[in-house]
Amino acid sequence: MTFESAQALLALHGQSHLLRFWEELDAESRAGLLSDISAIDFDTVAKLHRTLVTHPAPEASATARIEPLPGQNPAPHVSAEYRRLGLAALAEGKCAAFLVAGGQGTRLGHDGPKGVFDIGLPSHKSLFQLQAERLLRIGTLCGKPVPWYIMTSRENHAATTGFFSQHAFFGLPENQIAFFPQAEFPLTDDTGKILLSDKGRIALGPNGNGGCFPALKASGALDDMRRRGVEWLFFYSVDNALVRVCDPEFLGFALKSGLPAASKAVPKVSPEERVGVFCRRDGKPSVIEYSEMPPEMCAARANDSAEGVLLYGAANIAVHLFRRDFLEQHADAALPWHVAHKKIPHVDAEGALVSPASPNAWKFELFMFDLFPMAPDMAVLEVERAAEFAPVKNRSGEGVSDSPATARALILDLHRLWAQQAGLPESRLAEKEVEVSPLTSYAGEGLAPDAFHEDATRTILSA
Repeated sequence: MTFESAQALLALHGQSHLLRFWEELDAESRAGLLSDISAIDFDTVAKLHRTLVTHPAPEASATARIEPLPGQNPAPHVSAEYRRLGLAALAEGKCAAFLVAGGQGTRLGHDGPKGVFDIGLPSHKSLFQLQAERLLRIGTLCGKPVPWYIMTSRENHAATTGFFSQHAFFGLPENQIAFFPQAEFPLTDDTGKILLSDKGRIALGPNGNGGCFPALKASGALDDMRRRGVEWLFFYSVDNALVRVCDPEFLGFALKSGLPAASKAVPKVSPEERVGVFCRRDGKPSVIEYSEMPPEMCAARANDSAEGVLLYGAANIAVHLFRRDFLEQHADAALPWHVAHKKIPHVDAEGALVSPASPNAWKFELFMFDLFPMAPDMAVLEVERAAEFAPVKNRSGEGVSDSPATARALILDLHRLWAQQAGLPESRLAEKEVEVSPLTSYAGEGLAPDAFHEDATRTILSA
């Protein structure tokens, strides 16, 4: 694209301000700006701003038929059978891990990718390291390395790949890990004008977790999975410090279901908990957000009994399994767009960098759970929250939930339980923290009292 063709294109779409600082840019910045402009679908930007911001349509959920989609909680002997099935499939190379890791740690007060964040464990392992070591352990249990696909963003791609390289890929075979960035979409102001993040750069944001599906196809990841014989993809987000990556029990559950998609859920702690829950929307599997649910729906219980389980109590924790052929079929599906009002730093008309105190920009996103209705149904496995869900979203502070401090506490409490179950006497555990390396145990298996030692900080560690 030339300056003249960019000028004509922007004039046609009312976005000429994007070249306002052209004369101040060096050759490299000019080339980057032209590249950004050439990649923008201006008609879609205008349409989304018009239909989602200026004249938003009523929520479709207002007229949809919503029904419960409860989670299944199998008996222990059934869970053991699922685990055997899952380990056999992993041993045959039929499952890969897919990590959505495009986020920054800004809300945590961390400058860099969220995955490099240290939540304060005695070992000081990052989120990436915890997940990598769980994959290593699964590879040991099934006898075969598990491929790992990691979706980054333009903002953190170099930092993420650099971090893995710096740490020698945490012991994983480098040829088993593939990194690729997800697509981005322009951010606009209230009038629909696209923002500049600096004088020579368009303000772009990742196109939402639903953008992972086209990214898997565009990056060649789906083709690579087919070549490797991968049939299932384990999807998860970077900020769950307790995620059981490629959980064999979950994989066996999905295989037994005969369905192309499965999800994990945890029971809601109360009717008021602000989480999305699994449901059927007009007969199709879906997730309904807390904001869409009237109080009576949140409070509804089985058998209309105060002791009954919540009908809409299977909370989405963003852990899913998808069959590869299902993703190949729907990777380019036209998912609905959503919009969020955000505080976005940008360059104003005078070239000054503005850090707004209140939301000033509109971010357009795709949500991955909008793919769910394309499946004939979904299998939902209910798991124990304290064992599998430790979200890291908010900066630590008194009374703050879903923080590094709460995630740290959940991990240490779980590992203390594992030590107790392994037979470690209370006299050794008194007033001490316990951390079990994922390299030693994936989910509490294979531990014995002699697997633990105490370090100089009086922390009980596994070998």
